[in-house]
Amino acid sequence: MMEQAAIIAVFIGLALLFFLLFQLQQRMNTLREQLDKLGAGNLLLEKNQERMEQLLREEIGRNREEMNATARQGREELSNSFKTFSDSLSARMAEMGNLQQYQLEGFSQQMAHLTQSNEQKLEQMRGTIEERVRELQKENAQKLDQMRTVVDEKLHATLEQRLGESFKLVSERLEQVHKGLGEMQALASGVGDLKKVLSNVKSRGTWGEVQLGNILEDILAPEQYGSNVAVKKGVERVEFAVKLPGPDKEGSPLWLPIDAKFPLEDYHRLLEAYDGADLAAIEQAGKNLENRIKAQAKEICSKYIEPPATTDFAIMFLPTEGLYAEVLRRPGLFENLRQDYRITVAGPTTLAALLNSLSMGFRTLAIQKRSGEVWAILGAVKSEFGKFGAVLEKTRKKLQEASNSIEEAARRSRVMERKLKDVEELPEKQANELLSAEGFGEEIAAGSDG
Repeated sequence: MMEQAAIIAVFIGLALLFFLLFQLQQRMNTLREQLDKLGAGNLLLEKNQERMEQLLREEIGRNREEMNATARQGREELSNSFKTFSDSLSARMAEMGNLQQYQLEGFSQQMAHLTQSNEQKLEQMRGTIEERVRELQKENAQKLDQMRTVVDEKLHATLEQRLGESFKLVSERLEQVHKGLGEMQALASGVGDLKKVLSNVKSRGTWGEVQLGNILEDILAPEQYGSNVAVKKGVERVEFAVKLPGPDKEGSPLWLPIDAKFPLEDYHRLLEAYDGADLAAIEQAGKNLENRIKAQAKEICSKYIEPPATTDFAIMFLPTEGLYAEVLRRPGLFENLRQDYRITVAGPTTLAALLNSLSMGFRTLAIQKRSGEVWAILGAVKSEFGKFGAVLEKTRKKLQEASNSIEEAARRSRVMERKLKDVEELPEKQANELLSAEGFGEEIAAGSDG
């Protein structure tokens, strides 16, 4: 806004200047015409011309002074306009600053009030929660004591039985160990046979599968894994696969494929190169081993990884720790297998640790699934305890009534004995005959039944 006012003032000054110059030009043209007409005049005319020139110079001077005055006045008006605008802007800015300060103070007070209110509510909630937690802890302690009593009773009988079975099992195992010591000689001779077996590719693959199967059998339950699982439509079947809980509601399993590989020739060539300290042979044998591992990983990826029936990765099992360590030692090989082929390499120890972790996860999941059943059983037991208490109360009342009746009968019997103290007793046989003849025994029996 200030720049526009300045530009307008400059334009006005230039317009006035051009107007004055135009008037001056017209006057000069008029004077030149008169001078041309009087050019042939006498000296008087020359004097008049000089006077006219003097007048012209004076007129030009006056015009210059008027233009300077007009420009100075324009500058003063422009300066006053700038000053007025600046003062107005400063006042407006100060007013806005005061308004913002007032709003900030109000917002700060509101925030302080909300903070205090929230702290009070949180303190109330904390007290309520702590009281509820204490009640729950007390109830849980009582329930745990009851459960501990029941469990201790059952465990006592179970432990006695299990200890007897364990001692028997230990005795049998010791006998088996004794027999095994005698078989060590045969085992030593079988090492040579094992070396011959490992020299055959098919037998070596079978040995890796057997070792993988033994690890799975030792750690997981039979229903937690499968063998020769068809993960794709066709004839391709993976050697072993761990059964994970499926993501769908139908409970379909999610398979984790595990395939055993044993590139023994390439590994032996690398070991021989290490023994010979031949750098070129070591590098070449290492590359060959890497290529073989990558080819086998690619094969596993193309055959056995099929989401959502399987996980988006598979495990390559290497039967020896030395071969597994060599794969880990190759720079970037482990990461490339995982990124390019979605294959995780595992040795016997690593696979056992992984399966143990999965087993613990299975147990945790089973406990979570059965926790609802446990609470339902405890609720039913609690309901039955309430009914049992009511039955006990009724039984107590009946027993109390029977006890009162017996005491009343005993009191009456004592009164009758006192009354009949002076009466001579008859022999038992005669008394029975007399009472039977009179029907007195039946009346007494009927009275007691009533």
